[in-house]
Formats: sequence, structure tokens, C-alpha cells
Amino acid sequence: MSDQPLLLEIITALEEQGLDRDEYQLQRVIDVEALERLVDSMGPQTDIDLEIRFSIGEFRVIVTPSDVAVMKMS
Repeated sequence: MSDQPLLLEIITALEEQGLDRDEYQLQRVIDVEALERLVDSMGPQTDIDLEIRFSIGEFRVIVTPSDVAVMKMS
């Protein structure tokens, strides 16, 4: 992940897929602060593969300790 906060990573990834900020209310879908604490708690030395998925409209957001990805669901 980049040096920007996880919230901005998620918003940027959604905007790259063409979803405007007015089309969703992220705080109604997920607690971003809790998600960030969970992701940050997974140090690079961990043997656990953490992957959190949630949906925003027709998009699936996938958050790992190293990446935020957004895919359009079929």
C-alpha cells in the first residue's frame, strides 16, 4: 500500500473504476478506522494471509495489507 491513509486508497480505487463519491456512503458499508487497525495489526512477518472483501454497489473491494483492489461484479 502507499503512504496515504486506507480511506483514501479505497476512495481512489473506487474512482479509478468510475464510481463517483456521490454514488456511495462508505461509512454505511464499513468502519474504515477498524479496518485500518486490523490491516495495520498484520505485520510483514505474519504467516496469515489477510484479505477483507466488501461490496459497494456493483463493485467488490478487496483489501490486503499490501493492496486495495476494486473489481466490478458480474
